Amino acid sequence: MKKKYIKSILVVVFLSSLFSCKKYLDVKPEDRVLEADAYSTQKKINSVLNGLYLNLANNSLYGSNLTLSTVDILAQRYNVGSLHTLYNTGAYAYGSKPTIDVIDNIWTSAYTSILNINAFNDNLITYKGVLDAKTDSIYRGEAIGMRAMLHFDMLRLFGPRYSTADSLNTSIPYYTEPSTKIADLLPANKVMDLILADLAMAEGLLKNDPIIANGVMSTATNDGTDFLRNRNYRFNYYAIKALQARVNLYRGNNSGAFKAAKVVLDNASKFPWVTITNALNEKANPDRVFVTEMISGIQNSKLYDNYLNTFSPDLEDKNILAPNPTRLATVFESNVNDYRYNLNWVVPSTGGKSYSVFLKYADVVDKTKPFRFTIPLVKISEMYYIAAETATNLTESFGYLNTVRNNRGLLNLAVTTTATLNSELLKEYQKEFYGEGQLFYYYKRRNILSIPNGAAGSGNLTLTTKILVLPLPISEIQYR
Repeated sequence: MKKKYIKSILVVVFLSSLFSCKKYLDVKPEDRVLEADAYSTQKKINSVLNGLYLNLANNSLYGSNLTLSTVDILAQRYNVGSLHTLYNTGAYAYGSKPTIDVIDNIWTSAYTSILNINAFNDNLITYKGVLDAKTDSIYRGEAIGMRAMLHFDMLRLFGPRYSTADSLNTSIPYYTEPSTKIADLLPANKVMDLILADLAMAEGLLKNDPIIANGVMSTATNDGTDFLRNRNYRFNYYAIKALQARVNLYRGNNSGAFKAAKVVLDNASKFPWVTITNALNEKANPDRVFVTEMISGIQNSKLYDNYLNTFSPDLEDKNILAPNPTRLATVFESNVNDYRYNLNWVVPSTGGKSYSVFLKYADVVDKTKPFRFTIPLVKISEMYYIAAETATNLTESFGYLNTVRNNRGLLNLAVTTTATLNSELLKEYQKEFYGEGQLFYYYKRRNILSIPNGAAGSGNLTLTTKILVLPLPISEIQYR
């Protein structure tokens, strides 16, 4: 990592211009305060923790690159042909602009966030006693869960194909302290050990998370306790279990993945399915992100700017991210009643487009809707997919799969055990996670090396190791 990013810091500093709303429980980050003062009261510590979440929501990370843009382009979601401004990204030209800069930005932002997380944990020890023991434990658990997820996604991008012998290859560094020392690049399996150790630690620290007894608690009380509400916008206990399921699945530990996913599924009532009223009948303010199903997510104050600059029908063809119409029809198998299609795709009446554009992150009319600015990081549907993939009984597997389909408007289109489970799961990942950045990782985990070419209506691209393993940026390797 660049030395300028590996340095001691007094306090996490965040932009005060970021949206002030109930998105992060009305806590407004304070700008450039001294470390001792920043940890002198619970309210100020709340501001620092809040800043960690706001950093995750930056466009460089989960506000765009790791969800609705770059990683989905790598999965060939969109038609970025030779005339498109993002052609080099879709063509996997990692050494060319703008892709080389985007890769550097992802890496640098992720490890800067990790440094800030480690500083936060270290300062909770230094200024111990400001928080009561229960609150201290919850805050620390959230931060360590954050650290685990960031390292995991850096491993999924920059590390080897884990399900092959390449898992022994060197991959990324793992930082658990706010140290100035540049850490060694570790074998991928060692990084996995550290990720799972962090998640186990976070699980223990979050054993008294209020979400366990009270659920998400999405309604504000304005009684001074709101910082521990809206738990699905935090790294809550069930988010940690969901990440354990995701990480174990990536590692090939099917029993561990199933066990962790089952904990979440046994509490699925806390993350209820979107209803047909919210999904289809509501025209002015539809919940396109299925926020009730969200186990954990972030809010990006620039989300609607991103929409206008990325998906708006008013954009020129060379700038818009939109799929080839034939590819889109294939993904959704022409099931126009699928909520994921009906809500999110439309041939617009403006902009002169003859193809469907992506509406998932378009704004709604009612600016008070709680799901505005929201990008999901993990949803309950993924836990059903993981359970389907890892259950030992095929009938049970298809039961989990059909539970999702039934709640996506496909009631009369259940898949049966005569189908191929992995093929049906692939179809579901292609439908479910548009704009959420999970499909590229699915291809890499499953060693699916031939995928549809997003820039054409037919034909495939071959995913090589050089495509699936992003190169470490110059800002990292030049100091090693």
